[in-house]
This record gives sequence, structure tokens and C-alpha cells, in this order.
Amino acid sequence: MIPFNKPYMVGQEHKYIDQAHANKKLAGDGVFTKYCHEWIEQNTGTKKALLTHSCTAALEMAAILADVQPGDEVIMPSYTFVSTANAFVLRGAIPVFVDIRADTLNIDETLIEAAITSKTKAIVAVHYAGVACEMDTIMAIANKYSLLVIEDAAQGVMSSYKGKALGAIGHLGTYSFHETKNVISGEGGALLINDERFIQRAEIIREKGTNRSRFLRGEVDKYTWVDIGSSYLPSEIIAAFLWAQLQEANHITDKRLDIWNQYNSALTKYEEKGLLRRPIVPVECQQNAHMYYILLNSFEDRTAVMQRLKEKEIQSVTHYVPLHNAPAGLKYSRKHNELPITESIGDRLLRLPLWVGLEEVQAICDALFE
Repeated sequence: MIPFNKPYMVGQEHKYIDQAHANKKLAGDGVFTKYCHEWIEQNTGTKKALLTHSCTAALEMAAILADVQPGDEVIMPSYTFVSTANAFVLRGAIPVFVDIRADTLNIDETLIEAAITSKTKAIVAVHYAGVACEMDTIMAIANKYSLLVIEDAAQGVMSSYKGKALGAIGHLGTYSFHETKNVISGEGGALLINDERFIQRAEIIREKGTNRSRFLRGEVDKYTWVDIGSSYLPSEIIAAFLWAQLQEANHITDKRLDIWNQYNSALTKYEEKGLLRRPIVPVECQQNAHMYYILLNSFEDRTAVMQRLKEKEIQSVTHYVPLHNAPAGLKYSRKHNELPITESIGDRLLRLPLWVGLEEVQAICDALFE
């Protein structure tokens, strides 16, 4: 079986975990957490990075920082992971779904302004497959209406838009280091804070609503409960694992891009025959080869192809069921107009195996063509 994903180890993970144990510091915010924070800040330009135990946690922190209240609205795509919406639903807000672009599968920036109401609080830009949304337009709309922009860059580590790292463009950004991502720690995430006014409160929210971070820096003589919050810190073991991965992030990205380009080259002739459509990456976007997907011509085609690939011991997978059609989506959210592209993509998209060390790209493409 050729698996869809195989987590990649760079070789230093166990060494750093042993060091964390030797440091007698296994809870959060030890030396390895500090290393990871510094790496993210230096490599993205964000003003402050905070590791979290998941990207979901980072999104929940972003929702709190955005001060969304019951009845507020947050504009986002429906073609995304449930955490994008759930983070705001937990605060009582209403996700408002707009359609996606047919090329990048990102939120259609030309539809956002019409969806804004007096209740709109934020726009969530989800960078699908590590390819950037049209951030200049989104930021201009946000500035015009005094809205916050939160980047869901779960898939976007090492990707950029016009030279700017994804996650570091909007007011807040989020990363995922889940084992299915490029740079991993099993579970894990990060909040990127690009607007300085949110830094101090973000530290408090992450530390269960206390000012413990200020206490540890010697800024107060004791710490206490000062705001809402939760335990969003990852352990130092997770941070040690992640530090090994971050040190090899460029190498990992280069290897994945090589595999992505092999797919893209091999499948050109099949696109020319009208059998599928390959991913589209705008020139202003530097992508990270998070995934290689194809768009087939129908739901029936995708179902048949998946089954035949499975028979050939090749694991391919679909992606999101659009949130507006999900049971909770029908209960907690609303859509702004119809979402024909979202629904079409949800029926036709198929992801192919992509992981560092994959050597069977041509065999997968041959099997796909059959």
C-alpha cells in the first residue's frame, strides 16, 4: 500500500526530547518553546508567536482576541476544516459563508464586501493547500470597514504572498503542526500576532486567563486570574520535537516541492485530454507543496477513481464536506447567496499521496491514467 501520508522524522527529535527531560522541564514554555517562538518570529516577521497545543486552540484564541460576541458575524469560506468555524461558534458568533474561487479554491475576495453587515466582526482567510488568498484585497476591505483579518494558515507554513509569510499578513494568524502537515509535532499549532495591541492579552488567554507570563518575566510580584482563558500551551516535549522539524523546514519544503513538481509535470497530458484539472498557483504566491490534488469531472468519476486506486493499493483521499451542508453548519451558520463552486469542488477534489520519501509518483500517475 502506498499511504496518503507518512510523517517525516528529521532525526533529532528524540535527542531534543531527551534534552527537555534532562532540563527537568516537561510542562510548557521551556527553552525549546522559546526556540520555536524565535524561529517563527524571525522567519515570518510576525511581532509575536505563541505555540499552542493545536491550530484549533490558536483559532479559539483568535476568536477571543477578536472579542466576538453572541450574534456577531464572521465571514469565511465553507470549504475549510470545521475548526475554522467552530472557534467562533463557541463564542456565540455566526459564520457567514461565501463562495470560493475556481482557481485557488480560496475565499473569493470579490464576494466578501457584499456579505458585510452591521454585525460583521472579522474575515477569516483560509489559505487552501498552502496557496495564499488575495490578501491585498482582503486587507483593503477589512480596513475600509474596520474589520479584523484572521489568517487560517494551518496548511501554510513556509508559504508566502508577495514575499510575505502566510499567517503574518492579517491581524492574527494560525499555524498547524499536526502530523498531516509539512512541519510536524504530532499535534500542535501556533498563534501569530501581527497587531501589537493583542500581545499582552494573548499571553493571558493562553495561560488560563492569568498574568503568569508577566510574573515569570518579573513584571509583577505574583500572578492571578485577570481574564478569560484556557490551557492552550503545548508541553515542552512537543516543542522539542517541533524544534527539530523547524530546523529542517527548508529541506522539508524543498523535498515536497520536488514531489509536487513531479506530479504536476506527469499529469499535464491528462489535463490536456480533459480528464482532470491540476492545481493553480498564482505568480504572486510561493507555495509549500502541502498537498497535490486533482479535480475530476464529476462525483461519480472521483468515486470510481478512488476505488480503482485502492485496488492498486494506492491511498487517495477526498477533502472537506462543505460546512454549510453539514448538520452543525445548518444549525449555527448561514451562507451569503449560493455556493456553487464550493459544492462542485467538494464533489470532485481528490488528494494524492505526498510525503517526504515518496518515490512512486510516476507509478501513481500511471495508475491514475488507467
